[in-house]
Amino acid sequence: MDTFHTSNFHIIGGTGMRLVIVITPHLHRYLKPCLGWFQKSVAALQNQGKSIGIDLHCFGSCGRAVTIDFRTESSSKHSTALLKDLVAGTRVSCLGPLNQDCYKPYLELRRSILHKELSKITMPVIFNEPLSFLQRLTEYMEHTYLIHKASSLFDPVERMQCVAAFAVSAVASQWERTGKPFNPLLGETYELVREDLGFRLISEQVSHHPPVSAFYAEGLNNDFVFHGSIYPKLKFWGKSVEAEPKGIITLKLLEHNEAYTWTNPTCCVHNIIVGKLWIEQYGNMEITNHKTGDKCVLNFKPCGLFGKELHKVEGYIQDKSKKKLCALYGKWTDCLYSVDPATFEAYKKNDKKNTEDKKNNKQMGSSDEPDEVPLPDSETVCVIPGSVLLWRIAPRPANSAQMYNFTTFAMSLNELDKEMESIIPKTDCRLRPDIKAMENGEIDLASEEKKRLEEKQRTARKNRSKSEEDWKTRKSTLEEEVQA
Repeated sequence: MDTFHTSNFHIIGGTGMRLVIVITPHLHRYLKPCLGWFQKSVAALQNQGKSIGIDLHCFGSCGRAVTIDFRTESSSKHSTALLKDLVAGTRVSCLGPLNQDCYKPYLELRRSILHKELSKITMPVIFNEPLSFLQRLTEYMEHTYLIHKASSLFDPVERMQCVAAFAVSAVASQWERTGKPFNPLLGETYELVREDLGFRLISEQVSHHPPVSAFYAEGLNNDFVFHGSIYPKLKFWGKSVEAEPKGIITLKLLEHNEAYTWTNPTCCVHNIIVGKLWIEQYGNMEITNHKTGDKCVLNFKPCGLFGKELHKVEGYIQDKSKKKLCALYGKWTDCLYSVDPATFEAYKKNDKKNTEDKKNNKQMGSSDEPDEVPLPDSETVCVIPGSVLLWRIAPRPANSAQMYNFTTFAMSLNELDKEMESIIPKTDCRLRPDIKAMENGEIDLASEEKKRLEEKQRTARKNRSKSEEDWKTRKSTLEEEVQA
C-alpha cells in the first residue's frame, strides 16, 4: 500500500481510485473545516483543467478517517500524483503534524472485527442511528393494515397472500438504512400503542449474551397476536457487514384460529469501510400456515453481478401436497404482486431467454462483490398482465435523507411527551441518554454516554456472575405485561 505524508495529512494510497486520509482523535473537531478546504482545493484544480472529482465519506473509530473516492480519466498512480499536487505546499493552520502511526487504530479495528460476531464488539457511535434495536423491531408494525385485511378474508390463500405481503413489508424500512441501531441493554423495554393502526406492542431485551430481543403485539380489536424473539447475529466480512436475524416470528389470526411462522432473510450492508453504503436482503423466507399446511416460500434474490436481481423477491404459495396455488413477485423495497403460477412461469421463461441474449453481449467481471452500488435494469417492477397488487410501500418524507433515511413511522418512535414520560417505565429506550444525545446531534456526548452505559452493564454482569445470580425479567412473560 502506497503512503506519503505532508505537514497536514497522513495519506494512505488505496486500490483503484480510492484513497484514505486519516485524522487522529485530537483533531476530530477540525474534520469539517478540513473537508471544506479540501473541496475548495479540488475545485481550484478543476478550474485549471485537471480531470478530477471526489466523493467524501466519514468513518469513525479510535481515530477518524476521511475516504476520498477519486474519479479521474487516468490511472491510480496519476490519481495519487494529483492528490500530492493538491496538498503540496499548502498548510491548514488548524492542523498540526501527525504521528505516522496514527492510522493504526483504524486498521487494527478493521482487522480485529474481520469475520467475527459483532454483538460482542464495541462499535463507534458514528455507525449508529438514534434508535434502539427494540424500536427497529417495532417497525415490523408499520403496515399492520395487512394483518387486519388478512383477518377479514375468508379464503385461506388470500389470507396467506396478505400475511406474505406483511412479512415482506416488515423488512422494507431497512432500505437505505445504513445506520446500526443501538444494542439494547439487558432489561431495556419499549412500549407503543397506535390506536390509528389498531395495535399495541411491548418489547424487552431478555438476554445479553447472546443478545436476544423479544416482542409481543396484539390488535386492539383482538383480531391478531404477533410475537417473536430475535437474535441478530452480525458478521464483518472485510467490505460488508452481514446481519442474520435468527429467531422465529409468529402471527396468530384469532378469528380463524390460524398460526403463521417464518424467519426473516439475511441483510447485508456493503462498502462498510470505503465507498457508498448500500443494502441488500437475500435468502429464503418460508411462511407456514400450521392449520392448513399451506406454505409460502419466498426467495429474496442477491443482486448478482450486474444488479439485475437487486431487491427482487419472488416465490409461490403451495398447499400441503406442494401444488402451486399462487405466484408472488416484486421488490422488498417497493411492492408485492400475486399472479397465476402458469402465467408467472411463462413470463420467467421468456425473461430468462432475453437475459441470456444480453449476457452474450457483455463481458463478465472478475469481482464477486461489486464495489459500487449496482444499478438494476429497471428501478420499477415490470407488472405481469393479470397481476393483483398486494402491497406498496408508502413514500418517505422529503427530509428522510437528512434523518437517517427514516420512514414517517420510524421518525415517530422516539416521540415522548410529558404525559407519556410519567407513565412509561424507566427502562424504556426513549429515555436512554445516548440515543437522546445522538438524536439532538450531540455525537461526542452520545459516545460518552454509550460507553458509560455499556461499562455499567458489564459491571452488573460481573457482579451477577460472582453471586451466581441469574437475570430475571420483572414479569414472567411479555404477554402478562401487556395484559397487566
